[in-house]
Amino acid sequence: MDRNPHSDREMSKRERVVATLRHQPVDRVALLEQLSYNPRVIADWTGKAITGFDYTVDDICEVIRQTCDLAMPPVAPRGTARVTSEDGFVTQNDNWTSWCVSKPFSDEHGARQWLLGLIQSLRERSWDPVRARAEYRDTMLALQAKIGETVILNYSWTGFCAAYSGMGLEIFSYFMAEWPELMTEYMKLSTAREVARIQAVGDSGLSPVILVPEDLGTKHGPIFSPEFLQVYHFPYVRQVVEAWQEQGIAVIYHSDGNYRKVIPDLRACGVDGFYCLEPNCGMDIVELKNTWPEMVWAGGVDGVDLMERGSPEEIEAEVWRQTRETQALETGGMFVATSGEVNPPIPPENFRAMVEAVRTAR
Repeated sequence: MDRNPHSDREMSKRERVVATLRHQPVDRVALLEQLSYNPRVIADWTGKAITGFDYTVDDICEVIRQTCDLAMPPVAPRGTARVTSEDGFVTQNDNWTSWCVSKPFSDEHGARQWLLGLIQSLRERSWDPVRARAEYRDTMLALQAKIGETVILNYSWTGFCAAYSGMGLEIFSYFMAEWPELMTEYMKLSTAREVARIQAVGDSGLSPVILVPEDLGTKHGPIFSPEFLQVYHFPYVRQVVEAWQEQGIAVIYHSDGNYRKVIPDLRACGVDGFYCLEPNCGMDIVELKNTWPEMVWAGGVDGVDLMERGSPEEIEAEVWRQTRETQALETGGMFVATSGEVNPPIPPENFRAMVEAVRTAR
């Protein structure tokens, strides 16, 4: 690998990730990805002949080990079965994605009963913090053994997205008009459970960073009003962020779409940075990082028009643009990543071009 003139030695992956999070100079910009879903990319880096989605978690880990500085936990191919959950949601799997076929309710009254069930479950669920810590540590170390030095970007939730996406937006709207107090009760219990878990499992030695994925954006802006989010979302994000930061762990917030309007509110919640920046939705990583240089930014390489349909040369040019125009080598604060994941339509040569561009960007 060519050495970057901004560093007199090659950093380890963890050193590079930590320096990026701390807004310090790096030898090269760090690469973040979710690599579970593209058979052709996995075949390219493992050298295996893969038919369909006939690959394993170990295969994904091999690609992570070779390419990423920071990576989300691998997910095995989902298969094509139709699955029914314990509470009656029917999900159709299609190897790399899935969607809800039917819910156990059809209106706001049924949704209320479902949420009451979740609340009761949260109240009654047994909890052993010592066991939780041991299991989390064992899981993280087992994954670390498979991906080498690559840093793990695991997940943490408030429960907000699970509630509204479980109901669907139309039913959720009617539900909130009738029983807003139940949403408050659920959010308090769900977040309290997560904070207790964080206090049990948080260990910066396992990873210096966590991802809070709570989708709230469309292509045109947030789904919910600022007033709604101030009551039902931001206070709980703040609790989760503070709990992780007390363990010495940085927090990256994720949403799809254009959530620019709520960036100031999320900054006020204490988040350290943002992931998933869709250029076609008005979320250009260069403009965002230069506007808020104190934040960490990730996921700005367009995952559709560029990664799926562009050329390797165009991808190289975009990675180099982001690196130069944000001064990421001198200031850290930016991970190169696609604006989603490395999904099946992305040609292997395009992902390889992104990896190589990260290693040579000046």
